[in-house]
Amino acid sequence: MDGPVLPELLRNQRIPIWAAERSDDDPIVFGGGPVLTANPEPLAPFFDAVLLGDGELLLPAFIDALQQCRHSPRNERLRHLAQVPGVYVPSLYAPRYDTDGTLIAVEPIDSAIPALVEKQTWRGNTLSHSTVVTPEAAWPDIHMVEVVRSCPELCRFCLASYLTLPFRTPSLDDGLIPAVEKGLTATKRLGLLGASVTQHPQFSDLLQWLDQDRFDGTRISVSSVRAATVTPELTRILSKRGSRSLTIAIESGSERMREVVNKKLTTEAIHAAARHAKEGGLTGLKLYGMAGLPTETDDDIEATAELLLALKRDTKGLRFTLGVSTFVPKAQTPFQWQGVRPEAEKRLKRLAKRLKPKGIEFRPESYGWSVIQALLSRSDRRLAPVIAAVGDGRESMGGWKKTYRAALNGELKPMPGPTQPLPPPWADVVHDPWDSQRTLPWTHLRGPLAPQKLREHHDQALTVD
Repeated sequence: MDGPVLPELLRNQRIPIWAAERSDDDPIVFGGGPVLTANPEPLAPFFDAVLLGDGELLLPAFIDALQQCRHSPRNERLRHLAQVPGVYVPSLYAPRYDTDGTLIAVEPIDSAIPALVEKQTWRGNTLSHSTVVTPEAAWPDIHMVEVVRSCPELCRFCLASYLTLPFRTPSLDDGLIPAVEKGLTATKRLGLLGASVTQHPQFSDLLQWLDQDRFDGTRISVSSVRAATVTPELTRILSKRGSRSLTIAIESGSERMREVVNKKLTTEAIHAAARHAKEGGLTGLKLYGMAGLPTETDDDIEATAELLLALKRDTKGLRFTLGVSTFVPKAQTPFQWQGVRPEAEKRLKRLAKRLKPKGIEFRPESYGWSVIQALLSRSDRRLAPVIAAVGDGRESMGGWKKTYRAALNGELKPMPGPTQPLPPPWADVVHDPWDSQRTLPWTHLRGPLAPQKLREHHDQALTVD
């Protein structure tokens, strides 16, 4: 959601916001990270280059390439950068549209430019950790250590899993322990990060190591863990090291919906996680779910409410919090062909009505923000003038809709370069399912799995009764 701030940041630095208007004297503006790796197209006209994949590989190669051509004219520098695997230079690719404005392809402007840019994957023995620990950080005074990258579970909606495949784990002795030791020289707060940290094959050994008396006074927190991997040992050590709660993702209280999204998790495993949390000395359990998933019905939402009520009834004394977000289709995942379901907004309200009176804390994510996420996730370059014009309106769904209507009416200042057709209707981008023959805005960019394999996973999900 930080993307729409980009034009403002560029203006503040007196850099032309459009890459096409920059001269040899302007810096090369580049970006990376999961959002841009999945679908950079809405922001592509603002960037000179986008790095697709893991920085451990990309940054050294990108910097070396820049050094090699630093005295060349801008256009030559960009063409040189485009030869680096995983470096996408948007200005060297042109969208092609049908007469009705339908996107047909995004193609290189000549044969010297790669037709397909592939995400780059780091396969080394170490992962990332904090390099600066400060009270001014988003998580103040915490040393963060990445325990795993990606997730082997492949939930059909999950960008953190599909985009970052394969599942990778650093060595305990050569990666994790040195990273933890280094951080604890600066702080007594340690955060263990990853989409599924407890699935590191040596996680139990890491816990035993952190259970040593010399770590007394160190506070340890973990990101969301897989419910089926919650053990009495895990909760005991987390409680001993200052954690008060544990977070698990259940997605839905409905067994059917969990099968649809490929969440390999039983209701009994969720109850067992709650029991282990209480027995280990934790006081709270946070659960994350979703509303508006493909094929979801009101009965599935009711099953989520019933599960939370049963957990509270069966695990007295444990504080329960349920966070629920609206399903958002993400590029490079099987559910990229689905849309945001408008009925999700009512279903969030229904959950609040069922749970709050029973003493369960309910934290819904804004439906409006989910809609904006979907707009950014599934749009093509024609969204860029909207991003440039939305200004303070980016703080609300109403502001986005108003600016998008202006784009549909041809009222926005166009971006430089060839004339673009008007953007597709709002509902087409945000809400409507897409058929398998549609050209995706990111069709020229390749994630870990080919589109055919993603579609296979999509179709498997929709066959669940």
